[in-house]
Order: sequence, then C-alpha cells, then structure tokens
Amino acid sequence: MAAVDSLDTLLISELRQLYDTEQRLTKAIPKLVEASSNSDLVNALSKHLNETRQHVARLEEAFGVLEAEAEAKTCVSSKGLISDADDRAGECERGSLRDAAIIGATQCIEHYEIAAYGTVIAHARLLGRNPVVRLLEATLSEEKAASQALTDIAERVVNPNVRAGVSEVRPRTTA
Repeated sequence: MAAVDSLDTLLISELRQLYDTEQRLTKAIPKLVEASSNSDLVNALSKHLNETRQHVARLEEAFGVLEAEAEAKTCVSSKGLISDADDRAGECERGSLRDAAIIGATQCIEHYEIAAYGTVIAHARLLGRNPVVRLLEATLSEEKAASQALTDIAERVVNPNVRAGVSEVRPRTTA
C-alpha cells in the first residue's frame, strides 16, 4: 500500500480503516445480540446491525466517488474495542449485568466511530469532496443516534435493574 503523503491519501487510508471497522461490526453485533437479555437492547443492536450494513455500502460508494479501491485496512483501535466487547460479555452471567457490560463496551465502539467519522468528514470537507461528506454525515448521524439509544436503555432500564439486583433474562433463540 502506498505511503500517506497527502490529505487525499490520508482520507483514503482513514476510510479503509472505517471500512474494516464496519465489516468487523457486521460480524460482532450478532454475537452481542445473542448475548443480550434486554429486549430493548436486542432491538437497538439489531437496528444498528442493519445500519452498519448500510455504512459498509456508503463507504463503498465513497470509494467510488474518490476513484479508490474499496479495501479494508486493519484498524487496530476498533479491533481491540470489538475484542473488548466480546470479552466483557463473556465475563458476566447472562442478564442485566451482562447487558450493562455490553452497553458500556458498545458505547466505546460508537464513540470511536463518532470521532473517526468526524475526522474523515473534516478532511473530505477540506478537500471539497462534498458527495463524500454527505455520505459520511448520514453515517455519523446514525452512529450518534445509536449511542444515544444505548444511553437511554442503560439509564432507563438496564442500570437500574443491575442496581436493584433484577436480572432480566430472555430465552435463548435457536437458529
């Protein structure tokens, strides 16, 4: 891969890391859904999985606009955050405590994505790549909404359940 020697090549490099992140999340989110007990959390994660698939498609469209190959570049940061989410889910018994751990770990991923998309949007805007800016702003908006949904679920249900010792456990589904 070519060295990063301009803002254009930096933008493409950053997009490739986001592409890696979003592809990893399409595999990780279903595991988090399966590990979750709270129905609101399951629904929020499932909704965000569908959005994440759209994020992959938008990134592919952005690569097309930039006339760059859509290829993933390993994002060590998100790889570690996703691994941490898996670890945290495995450390807790199924129920509200695990849900709280999943929300916390997922929030870390969402906040990373919010920062990363904000950065690439700023670079694309500076370069006058307005079609790319519009694509990425749609994704950024969804990432922020996903983060807020997780916060709402944590504050409204999951964290109070953990504090009260209530463990909502939904039946495991068979696939």
